[in-house]
Amino acid sequence: MTGEYRTERDSMGEVRVPREALYGAQTQRAVENFPISGLRLPRRFIQALGAIKLEAAVVNGELGLLDERIRDAIVRAAGEVVEGQLDEHFVVDVFQTGSGTSTNMNANEVIANRAIQILGGEVGSRDPVHPNDHVNKGQSSNDVIPTAIHLSILVSFREDLFPALERMQRVLQEKAREFDGVIKTGRTHLQDATPIRLGQEFTGYAGQIQRGLRRLEKAAEELSEVALGGTAVGTGVNTHPEFARRVCERLGRRFGVEIRETDNHFQAQSAMDAAVFASGALRTVAAGIMKISNDIRWMGSGPRAGIGELALPEVQPGSSIMPGKVNPVIAESACQVCAQVMGNDVAVTIGGQSGNFELNVMLPLIAHNLLQSTSLLAATAANLTERCIAGLEATGRGPELVERGLMLATALAPVIGYDAAAEISKEAYKTGKTIREVARERTDLSEEELERLLDARKMTGDGSKAG
Repeated sequence: MTGEYRTERDSMGEVRVPREALYGAQTQRAVENFPISGLRLPRRFIQALGAIKLEAAVVNGELGLLDERIRDAIVRAAGEVVEGQLDEHFVVDVFQTGSGTSTNMNANEVIANRAIQILGGEVGSRDPVHPNDHVNKGQSSNDVIPTAIHLSILVSFREDLFPALERMQRVLQEKAREFDGVIKTGRTHLQDATPIRLGQEFTGYAGQIQRGLRRLEKAAEELSEVALGGTAVGTGVNTHPEFARRVCERLGRRFGVEIRETDNHFQAQSAMDAAVFASGALRTVAAGIMKISNDIRWMGSGPRAGIGELALPEVQPGSSIMPGKVNPVIAESACQVCAQVMGNDVAVTIGGQSGNFELNVMLPLIAHNLLQSTSLLAATAANLTERCIAGLEATGRGPELVERGLMLATALAPVIGYDAAAEISKEAYKTGKTIREVARERTDLSEEELERLLDARKMTGDGSKAG
C-alpha cells in the first residue's frame, strides 16, 4: 500500500481505508479491532468463500434477482478470489467476530469493489455493485461461513489429505509384502513376546491408515450437509426457497464433492457438530501416524545400542557435536505434527460447544484449526511416506534375536503345561541359555518335537490373518 487513503462510509460513519485496498469500511474496522495474531484464514477457506459468492451470483441471476451486467461482474471478480488473485486483500485476523462476519464482509467488499473496477466505476462507491445488496444477496454470514468451513474441508480432504493417506497405505502394504519373510520378536508392554513377522507389523500399520481413511470418509459425509439457505437464524429470511439447493448443486459440480442443503437449518447454524466430528477423525489419524512413526523410531534405534531391526533412510547429519550420528528426523517431524493436530482438536471441541442459542460464535477458530490439521496431516503423510517409509530396510537383527527369545516357551505350554514352561523361561533368562537348550535339559521332548514346537515361523501363523 502507498500510505494514501480514501474515505468510506458504513452504517457507523466514516472510515479511512488504504487507497489501493479492494476491501472497504467494515473490513477496515475489523483490521483495527482485531490486531491479535497476524494469522489469516487459509487459502482453501478463501477459495471456498469465493466460490460460494460466485455461484450465489449465478443462481441469483437465474432466479431473476440480479441484473445480468452486475451478475457477470460479480462472477468474474469472485472467480479471481477463487483463483487466489486477490488474496492480499483478505486481511482480517483469525481471532475476530465469532460468526466470521468480518471475513464475510471482507469477501463481499473485495468482490464488490473488484466488480466495480471491471464495470469502470469508482472503488468504494458501492455503485453499481453493492457488497450487501448484490454480492451477499440471499445470504448471511451465519450460513455462509459454516458452509465455507464444510466446503473447504471437503475440498482439502479430496485434493490433499486422501491422496497422501492412500499413498501411505499403499507403501506400507508394499513394505508388508517385502518384509513378510523377516521373523522377529514381538513386543507387548515393551517386553519380549512371541514371534511375529516384520511384514505382519507393517500390515497392521497399513490397516490403521485404511481405517483412518474410512473414518475420514464418514466425516466427509457429515460435512456434506451445509447451512446455506438458513440466513440469520435458520429460518431462511430474505432468501429465495430455491437459492441454497441450486448453489449447492453448482458447488458440488465445481469441486467434485457431495454438498447439499441441510434439512434442519436450526442445528446447522447453532451447532458445529459435523466439524467437531471431523476434527475427531483427524485426531484419530494423527494418533495412528504417531504410533507408526514411534514404532519406526524404536525399531530403527541404535544402530548398535538400540533395537536396530530397521535401517532408516539417512537424510541429514544428526548432531552438531557427534560426528556420524544420524537421527530419525522425518519420524520426529511427523510426531510433532500429530501433537499439533491433537491440540487443534481440543480447540475445535471447545469451539464446537460455543453454540449460543441460534449461532456458533467460534467459527473462525474452527475453520483455522480444522484446515491447519488437514493440511499438516496431508503434508506429513506425504513426507513420511516418501522420505522415510519407502526407504526402510530390514536388518538381520530381528531374526538373530528370535532363537534367544524367552517367549518361545509359550509354544511348549500346551505340551508340558504353563508352569513348567514358565520355569524353563526363567532359567533361560538367568543362565543366558536359549529356551531350546533348557527344554532339552529339563524335558523328555525329542529333538524332532522341539524343532516342531519351537518353529518360530509357524508361531507367526500362515498369513491367513495378515490383511
